[in-house]
Amino acid sequence: MVTPLGQALDALAVADWRRRVAQMYARVREIAVDDPAAAHAHWVEQRNDLFADHAASPLHPAAKAVFIGLDVAPYDPAYRFKLRVRATLPQRMEVATGTDGVVPFDRVGKVEVGDLGTLAVWALRTYGGGIFVPVKDATSNRSTYGGGRYLLDTVKGADLGRAVDGGLIIDFNFAYNPSCAYDPAWACPLPSRGNVLSVPLPVGEQKVDQRLVADFELE
Repeated sequence: MVTPLGQALDALAVADWRRRVAQMYARVREIAVDDPAAAHAHWVEQRNDLFADHAASPLHPAAKAVFIGLDVAPYDPAYRFKLRVRATLPQRMEVATGTDGVVPFDRVGKVEVGDLGTLAVWALRTYGGGIFVPVKDATSNRSTYGGGRYLLDTVKGADLGRAVDGGLIIDFNFAYNPSCAYDPAWACPLPSRGNVLSVPLPVGEQKVDQRLVADFELE
């Protein structure tokens, strides 16, 4: 049973996690102006520290005991893009969660990523707002998490910045697994049809080590 004090401590831990993530991405944006690969290295290091030690880590204590770092592919500059957000037809996506009710997103545009394909850009329509861009590609269920990964989730701090013309920076090297990849107790919005690419994206965070989740799937 979770006590009121426990709930308060959990809420404070989540608030601190988001503060730390926002600080991490702010530093990533600064470094990436001159050296995106160095920014990526900073991102990997900081995320490993958060997963290993933070009270709001999606890893359970037993998983933390065997955690040696996230599996992230080496940086490849060919997967970094500065893209205009182009108009598209409106669409509503409603995601049912066990903790936050139904979370609504509106499609507010799309980005065309060269030969890789097109990704929908979503706006979160609840308190806090924010831009959300997930992706699922040909590596899903093979070398990466089957449900897909996140590129941008600005309400939670995951923000790679704006392009000069007001568009978005999309860098697939920063693709990361949602929390539900580590703990099924989390309810995560996953990519819908407009955020599925037919090509493989061999960069970013890779498939989760099952030692980090297998013991908790039936909880």
